[in-house]
Amino acid sequence: MTPRSRYADLSAASAAVLLVLAAVLVGRHIQDTRRTLFVRWPPLFAVWDPHLGPGTPAAVLVAVAVVAYGPSVAARLPWRGLLLTAWATALAWTWSLALVDGWRRGVAGRLTTRNEYLTVIGRFHDIPATLRDFTHHIVSGAPAPWPAHIAGHPPAATLTFVLLDRIGLRGGGWAGAWCITVGATACVAVLVAVRALADERLARRAAPFLVAAPAAVWVGASADGYFAAVAAWSVALLALAVTGRSVAWAAGSGLLFGLTCYLSYGLTLFALIGVAVLVLGRRRVRERPVLLPVLFLAGAAVVPVAFTLSGFDWWEGYRLLVTRYYEGVGGVRPYGYWVWANLACSVLLTGVATVAGLRRAGAVPARRRTAPRAEVRLALLVAAALLALLAADLSGMSKAETERIWLPFAMWLLPACALLPRPRVWLTAQTVLALALNHLLITGW
Repeated sequence: MTPRSRYADLSAASAAVLLVLAAVLVGRHIQDTRRTLFVRWPPLFAVWDPHLGPGTPAAVLVAVAVVAYGPSVAARLPWRGLLLTAWATALAWTWSLALVDGWRRGVAGRLTTRNEYLTVIGRFHDIPATLRDFTHHIVSGAPAPWPAHIAGHPPAATLTFVLLDRIGLRGGGWAGAWCITVGATACVAVLVAVRALADERLARRAAPFLVAAPAAVWVGASADGYFAAVAAWSVALLALAVTGRSVAWAAGSGLLFGLTCYLSYGLTLFALIGVAVLVLGRRRVRERPVLLPVLFLAGAAVVPVAFTLSGFDWWEGYRLLVTRYYEGVGGVRPYGYWVWANLACSVLLTGVATVAGLRRAGAVPARRRTAPRAEVRLALLVAAALLALLAADLSGMSKAETERIWLPFAMWLLPACALLPRPRVWLTAQTVLALALNHLLITGW
């Protein structure tokens, strides 16, 4: 690592810290004087409340272990063993951070508050009838309007928790455990995709950063962690399909992409990441120019067709959501603040190491002739994720709470950390940030 590149990394990280500081100070002023942000600790939807909890010792232990042994263990383990270890460590990290707030406040009560999914389980006693009637309760002036999260998402999100309830996994504890357990697999999906599209060395270097990301603060326990995993596996299976593995993976990828679009309207932007995967696997696509797209589209049609036949109109739901969004705080929150403060939220979500990694990824095209081919391919993948995140930002439909909403995109920025030298230094910064956020704030949703 040359002194110049080290200086550039530190400059990028410092700029990110200044962006967060500006978002805090400007946001505090706007909220104190105008009361238009509707967050108590801008730019995060959180409350200042320094505290310790039962998960504190475990969180510190996991952080120390990942910093001390993560890079070396990731380099030595057999590939399948690495994937299993990554999932287990991500589970330990996410659970311990969630339990810093205690079982009720950190896990079991997260999805039972007035705007969350479990509050409407009783309204789904007749699922087909509820799906047919779903769009009639989205706008605020409708009879019995849905709470914010139910109205803000297609019904597959709520239906997930309805089905958990139906099979006996009732209550906030099981719902929180579902989101954490499934959400922790997102790091495995990203590793699979990076290995397939770039190379195994970069995937191994990225593993500790994916496992111990500050994003785990919001994976445990929010439904967006679950959404992130579904979207991530859609990309991972597509990566397997276009890199010489069985093209049958394309059908599974399509199925999960269709589900992703019915979990969150905004995650249709994952199509941008999918396009990047197709570009990286264009040789395989040219070999199977008909079969691969047909399998993907056939899989992608399953969920939309099922919901459409059940009576839910996705386009009508999105149109009404836009109306609902601007009826409420979304119409009051100032775009001029959130369009850049959202990016400060992303710094807190992904950490300063990711900012430095993105700087290195951005520099790869300038030295394309000398850069390793795998690094060029990784840079394209994270650039697609960044483009999707920026599109969500500019849309104006993500003003605030993006530390949770953008979890699916954030997972695909983290692999940029594989380009960083001295990983233990950067891992220390990542884990300290996560511990500080979880111990100084009570995060919302």
